This record gives sequence, structure tokens and C-alpha cells, in this order.
Amino acid sequence: MIKLFAGLGNPGAEYEATRHNAGFWWVEALARELKAPLSFDKSYFGQVARTTGNGQTVWLLTPQTFMNLSGKSVAALARFFKIQPDEILVVHDELDIIPGQVKLKFGGSHAGHNGLRDIHAQLGTGDYWRLRLGVGHPGDKAEVINWVLKKPMPEQRIAIEDCITRSLKAVPALLAGEMEKATMMIHTSTPPRPKPPRKVE
Repeated sequence: MIKLFAGLGNPGAEYEATRHNAGFWWVEALARELKAPLSFDKSYFGQVARTTGNGQTVWLLTPQTFMNLSGKSVAALARFFKIQPDEILVVHDELDIIPGQVKLKFGGSHAGHNGLRDIHAQLGTGDYWRLRLGVGHPGDKAEVINWVLKKPMPEQRIAIEDCITRSLKAVPALLAGEMEKATMMIHTSTPPRPKPPRKVE
């Protein structure tokens, strides 16, 4: 069962709408849905909310350490409240998935994602859950940093927001530890088909 939902991103207005902040968008949407407002807690280097779900305490977290030090925040909260790595869901932007798609995954490598790299290092393991929000790939490795620190095109932002809304429906299953059910719900949500172009009169 998930006890800590951590969304990755960079703090500051200039990063707010960039692709790298997709994890923040997801956790902020969850906080609104659960009516659990996030507020800064210096002990955990992040915006934190505490609520209950499925009869247990649930934590929401958006680290304010900048992406490369995300693990400092996630590990501080997890250690203090004795939350095990497999009870953590890290929500992050994923280059290898197109906007509008989302995948739930347990364990594995950090695949070069700096936020995950630091979480791996701080937790001492990669055995935690990840929710991978597709932001697409620029097509050129040299362009990746530039790409994630830019705002998505409006239609991509809409596709990402739609998939956030759809994947939030799996939260009750995640809280209940029904990971197979949550995976099915998340993976079978297909992105909406594009509308046919309007005929010009």
C-alpha cells in the first residue's frame, strides 16, 4: 500500500509550467482532490500534506530541493515516519512515453533521470513505485535538458492533464495496496482520440 506520494519537479515560478514539473502537477492535483493543502515543512525540505486514506496516514510531498536532490526530501520524510521504499510512489516526467500516456512501474534503474538517481542513492534501493507521466522525447539526446525545462505545447499540456485526471482514479487502489488493479486502471486508460478537423465552409 502506498503511504507516501512524492511528485518531482523544480521549485520556483520559472519552472512551474515546464515538462520536468509534471510530478508536481500530479501531486498538486491529488492534494486538491483530497482537500489536503500542501505547505512548506523545512524538516523534509518540501511542500507536505498529511491526510488519511484507507484507515492510515498518507503523506503527499513535492520536494523543494531542485530535481537533482529530490532524494534528500523523500528520504527525510520516509525515514522519520518509517515508510518503507515499497510504500512510496514517486511521480515523475518520462521522456520515453508520449504525452497523454502514463505507466506504473515497480523498481528498476533510474534510466538517467536525475530525480530518481538521487532517490536511489538516498534510499539505498530502487525498490519503490514510480508513476511515469509521458512528456515525449525531443528526438535528440543533446536536446533533452532544454526539452524538459521548457513548457509543453498547449495540446501536449492538455494531454498530460487528461492523463493526470485519469490516473488519479487509481489512488483508492494504490492506498489499498491493490497494485495489480491500480496498474490495470492506469495502463488501460487510453488517450482520447483526436477530434477530426472541422470542415471549412
